[in-house]
Amino acid sequence: MLKQSHYDVNDAVRQDSYELLKKVSTATLTTVLFKHGLKNVFLQGPRRLAYGENMVGYAFTLRYIPAREDMDVLASFEDRNNLQRKGVEECPEGAIFVIDARGDATAASAGCILATRLQARGCAGIVTDGGFRDSPELAELDMPAYHTRPSAPTNLTKHHAIGLNEAIACGGVSVFPGDTIVGDNEGVVCIPSHLTEQVAVQAAEMTVFEDYVMEMVKNGASTFGLYPPTDQQTVENFAAWRQINNR
Repeated sequence: MLKQSHYDVNDAVRQDSYELLKKVSTATLTTVLFKHGLKNVFLQGPRRLAYGENMVGYAFTLRYIPAREDMDVLASFEDRNNLQRKGVEECPEGAIFVIDARGDATAASAGCILATRLQARGCAGIVTDGGFRDSPELAELDMPAYHTRPSAPTNLTKHHAIGLNEAIACGGVSVFPGDTIVGDNEGVVCIPSHLTEQVAVQAAEMTVFEDYVMEMVKNGASTFGLYPPTDQQTVENFAAWRQINNR
């Protein structure tokens, strides 16, 4: 079965991994995932509305197809089975609402009212490869939000919500329900759920080493033999630096 669940991972293990992922960059994550053979993990297009701390959670997905005029009328919002509205009311605490808008930002994927409802439900963020309306207000929420550009028209003018919590494509990346989503001030990465713990530990370790490298480079060191650490002296110096700095 293709659909994955965030319940596949022990809750305590997942939370420990999330704490590590809050302190690593998406750049580091893409390198770690590349070592696992995964090249297409960075969502192309979505950018954060307001800079802040890392967004970390598991994917709860919504998929759009092109709107059809006989179905996507304003009255459709009154239907409690409308999947956009239904998804907002069902997105679990700690989840990230990830929207497949086919990269189309000519109409909004959502707006501030629905995003505020997600925040009130304890969701960890919202991501689309389309656009948001009410983006100035959305940027002021405590919950992180990522889109490609502002888009005022209602989603009904271009989008029809067709799938809820199923495999989607967002920003050219395959996203399955339960996959780990990490966003920083550069963009968003999707980590397959079964790799979350391993990638989190490896990325945290890589971050410590990169902090050491940055300090050395700022002090005038050459990157040759340092990054990557091909010189044995680099390995020894890093171990000593780590002990001194309690890293």
